[in-house]
Amino acid sequence: MTAPRLLVLQPSQSDPLAKLGDWLEADGIELHLVSLQDEPAPQNLDGYQGVVCLGGEMGALDDVQHPWLADARRLLSNAVAQQLPTLAICLGAQLLAAATGGQVRKGPQGPEVGVLLVAKRDGAGNDPLFADLPWTPDVLQFHSDEVHVLPPGAEHLAASPKYPNQAFRVGTSAYGLQFHIETTPEIVLNWAAKDPESAACARSHHFDLDFLAEAHRDFEEVWQPFVTRFAKLVRGELAPAGCSGTQLPLV
Repeated sequence: MTAPRLLVLQPSQSDPLAKLGDWLEADGIELHLVSLQDEPAPQNLDGYQGVVCLGGEMGALDDVQHPWLADARRLLSNAVAQQLPTLAICLGAQLLAAATGGQVRKGPQGPEVGVLLVAKRDGAGNDPLFADLPWTPDVLQFHSDEVHVLPPGAEHLAASPKYPNQAFRVGTSAYGLQFHIETTPEIVLNWAAKDPESAACARSHHFDLDFLAEAHRDFEEVWQPFVTRFAKLVRGELAPAGCSGTQLPLV
């Protein structure tokens, strides 16, 4: 059987697949990485069984400086229309929201940075990816913009006290996560060095290597099983939201 193939859109070299790539490949998923700053995005999603869109330091609507953002939004919109399993992280989540009728803006309460908790919303209890998560999982936050208004019909899945739209699902299987689950301690320390103004919004010990290493062990315990469920969704072994029963594999 041919391995399912995911299109991975990477807006910035500063936010690589890292752990997320390791987890997906361990679950038998083939990854086609497109560095949007360096190469053109595909014209369509033919031959892909899902999409991942990573984060970056730019804004979701900064098309003047980064014209390829329009391609990312187009592909995310197409993924929703085609009901392809999609996982969009931080900037990716903002692009997903903007592509499907939501609104993104600069966060009025300033940057949200550090190892913090999010809380599941009621809708998460019936979601195939979120139902088995702890009610208040640890995540890594490092963003200044927010999804201000969710897309029409989106399911709200997780919130934080500072910015409520932390996770959402558009359609049956396109997920936006405002927070990060893919990082390593070294990636986070690099972000802090590049953006000390935002990093200063976190408690200082959140950028201690030992603290970050322990936090990432906690992340892996919670979020690797989440990614395994996403891989099952890609393979057609897990029914999307609103469906029941097990589907036949899509490949």
